[in-house]
Amino acid sequence: MGSILIRQLDDETKSKLRLRAARSGHSMEQEARQILQHSLASESSSGLHMVDAIRRRMDPLGGIELPAIPRDSRPEPLKLDE
Repeated sequence: MGSILIRQLDDETKSKLRLRAARSGHSMEQEARQILQHSLASESSSGLHMVDAIRRRMDPLGGIELPAIPRDSRPEPLKLDE
């Protein structure tokens, strides 16, 4: 397993990490590990946009054809001065 050292961590961030770790019953090191793991796991590994990811997941289920909605001419704007 690898190790990293985080330098120049401001006091406020360190304090928040310490409090969060204490609430979870973890060491600061374990809390930082979990934050990194969760953050990196939630990233899309393929780099797809959300729409592309949804399409990729739904395509095997089959597509649907939606009917074209006819467009009428634009309605006249309301005249508020009358």
